[in-house]
Amino acid sequence: MPAERLPLILEVAPNADYALLDSGAGEKLEQYGPYRIVRPEGQAIWQRALPAKEWERADAIFTGDTDEEGIGRWRFPKSPLGETWPMRHDGIDYLGRFTSFRHVGVFPEQASHWDHMAGLIAAAKRPVKVLNLFGYTGLASLVAARAGAEVTHVDASKKAIGWARENQEMAGLADKPIRWIVEDAVKFAEREERRGSRYDIVLFDPPAYGRGPKGEVWQLFEDLPGLTDLCRSILTPKPLAVVLTAYSIRASFFAIHALMRDTFAGMGGTVESGELIIREKSAGRALSTSLFSRWVA
Repeated sequence: MPAERLPLILEVAPNADYALLDSGAGEKLEQYGPYRIVRPEGQAIWQRALPAKEWERADAIFTGDTDEEGIGRWRFPKSPLGETWPMRHDGIDYLGRFTSFRHVGVFPEQASHWDHMAGLIAAAKRPVKVLNLFGYTGLASLVAARAGAEVTHVDASKKAIGWARENQEMAGLADKPIRWIVEDAVKFAEREERRGSRYDIVLFDPPAYGRGPKGEVWQLFEDLPGLTDLCRSILTPKPLAVVLTAYSIRASFFAIHALMRDTFAGMGGTVESGELIIREKSAGRALSTSLFSRWVA
């Protein structure tokens, strides 16, 4: 069996690009670049630390009070804002967007994985191929490409791929080798296995439930074991890492740790598992966002 390291808590602290300013009463107050944003947060069952006047300075508040697509589900207390705005992560420019599902196009807690991956790519001192499944708007792909990797980015959403391409242009990384592919993640991985395509790093960040572009149904508890096996089967002879993140599921990180440990038996290396958290600026509380498990050679 691989060596084990758990629980591992990976933490993102406030910085110039992003900060969790405060949280409580089922909401969170965040600073995304120039904007203060209020969004629902079910885990914030404690009381707010900042006074009400700080929350009232918000530029955008997710209301969820309409069933319409687009920014109709957002309220802008100061002045109307456009659908998108410029953002930055560690020197990489990209677009934030007010979506109808309360997301804004980035999950800041993933920065811990991005930094780790960039370090692996730089330390390899050789060409590295990265596969980013369920890649969303492409921040992980941009970080990997900037670090020197050749990247394949897969997402079932044509809209998300379009957004990711915009981010690549905005980041000034249009010359970097990134393949953008609209496809069901499982079908793509199966095809890569048949073709003999291999990767040094595989990232996969599956939803609890989802649909592919041709109506393929994804159920995490049913389909994750098979996809994890596929991820192992498409690794190069000298792989670097496989990183699994899981959001919004009724499970402990021990569950996905056991899955990754068993899947990567005989590979050596280490399986590290735990939670991704964001450290709050106001009271220093930790907001847990997701579970993760990663195998590192």
